[in-house]
Amino acid sequence: MSSQRPLRFGVNMYVPGSRREWSAKCRRAEELGFDVVGVADHLEFSAPFPAIVLAAEATERVRLSTFVLNTPFYNPVLLARDAASTDQFVDGRMELGLGAGYVKAEFDTAEIPFPSGGKRVEQLEQTVLTLRRLFEDEKYQPRPAQPSGPPLLIAGWGDRLLRLAATHADIIAFPGGWASTTGDALHLAGSDQTAERVAYVRGLLGERADAVELNLLVQEVIPPAERAALPDRFAPVPPDAAHSTEEPPSVLVGTPAEMAQQIKERRERYGFTYFTVMEYNMENFAPVIAALR
Repeated sequence: MSSQRPLRFGVNMYVPGSRREWSAKCRRAEELGFDVVGVADHLEFSAPFPAIVLAAEATERVRLSTFVLNTPFYNPVLLARDAASTDQFVDGRMELGLGAGYVKAEFDTAEIPFPSGGKRVEQLEQTVLTLRRLFEDEKYQPRPAQPSGPPLLIAGWGDRLLRLAATHADIIAFPGGWASTTGDALHLAGSDQTAERVAYVRGLLGERADAVELNLLVQEVIPPAERAALPDRFAPVPPDAAHSTEEPPSVLVGTPAEMAQQIKERRERYGFTYFTVMEYNMENFAPVIAALR
């Protein structure tokens, strides 16, 4: 499933620290060749939109993403205002990433009801429709820097969320598996499960397939000395991967040259052209970017 899109690489960052430390991290990501700096949205981290504005001041070319907003936390109209204002202040370099939320403890802390998965997807859909309507309204102030609003990234794994993404997203992000509602473990998807999810989305996209970018969140970058086992924070591998020599697609293992080949294989097999790593893997992944370029 080859794609002609150029490869893009993002790093999902965490903000705790001083203004100087955050700015330095963003500059370092740009120096290492990353194309996108993403900001996670969890209660123990700093607010995404101020972090993106500061990242724009510290950098010159990287795009800046909310990766991804816990959408049920936000009033859709107020979120449209915050996103449009931020897009203006970063000169149109923003990508607006949205998710349905999954960590019940965060909802409890914020004293926000934690509805069913289906209800959270419905909330996400209403938010997306509100954003699109306001961004395209010439009378809406503040206007985003881009006439139709910033590119919209929707992340998820389940059928209902992926149907929504196939209808509305410019970028569809696959987390590489599914998380428990407690957020304490990620069930990594094997190759067959990932292929099924991508095929499901492509069937829904139809004529939009070539216009929509597919992102894979790389959960771990493992050097050769550590290839014996996945980190304990991951749940057991699924049945289709239990007896396979293949690593889960969201895990890269080996030397930079080996990982670069794995990136190429994931592009050919699944159509992923946009890969995001976690901040703690930023330095380990940088040589892979260099090898691919």
